[in-house]
Amino acid sequence: MAQSTEELCQQHGITIEQLADRSGLAPDRATAIALGRWTPSPAERLKIAAAFGVSVEEISWGHKTPIQHLYGQGPA
Repeated sequence: MAQSTEELCQQHGITIEQLADRSGLAPDRATAIALGRWTPSPAERLKIAAAFGVSVEEISWGHKTPIQHLYGQGPA
């Protein structure tokens, strides 16, 4: 079963800041990915997977919270 980036950080005993260093991603981007606020690009996925020594398929990607539209007229 695929694990989230946050779960892998816990399993490997590293912080999100350490993940950013290992993957070469900006700390704010690594944080957003780990917290499920940002879906990483294919290149970012490869960097994160390499940082953990796993394949891209072993990590679950995507948003943890539903995306909500905050602007506009709303339902009619």
